[in-house]
Amino acid sequence: MLTYVLRRLFIAIPTLLLISVVIFFLVDLAPGSPASEIPLTVPPEVRAKILESLGVNAPFHVRYLLWLKQFFWVEPMYAIDYLFGTDYAQGAQRIISYSSRSPVFNIIIERLPQTLTVIGTAYAVAILIALPIGIYSAYRQYSWVDQLGTFVSMVGYSVPTFFTGVVLIVIFAVKLQWFPSIYDTTLRITDWGSLWKQIHQMILPVAVLGLYNAAEISRYTRSSMLENLSQDYVRTARAKGMSERVVVLKHVARNSMIPVVTIIALGLPGVFGGAIVTEQVFKINGIGAALIGAIHANDLPMVQTITFITAILIVTFNLIADILYGVLDPRIRYD
Repeated sequence: MLTYVLRRLFIAIPTLLLISVVIFFLVDLAPGSPASEIPLTVPPEVRAKILESLGVNAPFHVRYLLWLKQFFWVEPMYAIDYLFGTDYAQGAQRIISYSSRSPVFNIIIERLPQTLTVIGTAYAVAILIALPIGIYSAYRQYSWVDQLGTFVSMVGYSVPTFFTGVVLIVIFAVKLQWFPSIYDTTLRITDWGSLWKQIHQMILPVAVLGLYNAAEISRYTRSSMLENLSQDYVRTARAKGMSERVVVLKHVARNSMIPVVTIIALGLPGVFGGAIVTEQVFKINGIGAALIGAIHANDLPMVQTITFITAILIVTFNLIADILYGVLDPRIRYD
């Protein structure tokens, strides 16, 4: 197992470097530039100095290597300084946002709690709901629970989140006035009252994202369970006198989790990236909103950094999923 993990890590290094080149190159070639955001009334010499301060006039390879150094060396050193009170990175040039002129990682850290609170809660709720429904639907195939779960899953997965979000806002925020339609990002939890307000404003966006993610996970769980319920080892386990609870939960459900783990692992990086559409609908000031704002403002460092962090998380969770395969299925070995 250790050899396999080390081999995958060594493969991940050139993979991430290639991804970083592609991301930096594509974003750099995208239409629009920081110069387009400078008013036309600005004198040419002032415009030139602004562009020079942003570093956009340097050659491509120079800007790429500088960004790579800042991402993997300067920003981690600033994090160490913050945690341990040192000053190793004092004066080092950080990745600076074109639009706000603030360090990109500072903006990400400021917005990350909002994204993790809403998107992370929605994904956790989706997993907790989808797994039992998928397992029970497969075990009681064609029952009313299975038919209801199939219908809800089809609706939840086929209807886009922007439509679901607007419908829930119209019904529960406008008509019934049970929940707020706009997420208050300035709310700070200091007592039980503020905690309840936080839960209250999270219900609608969590419901929208939870329904969408639960629909996908439950269908994969049901399909995998149905495939394993017909295997020979299930009949053997029943012939040995094992209870249905042990057969279904210990043997069938465990072996059925491999495709489900893949779906969950590939979806977890999206928790960091934020749900762009849902954040826009409910005005959540998270990572997704920051990415959309950066695209509109031609803020290349912000777009490149958020995209590359998401790519790193995807590669990391793919490795974690591969390791979990061997834990879930004893037949899989990495010797």
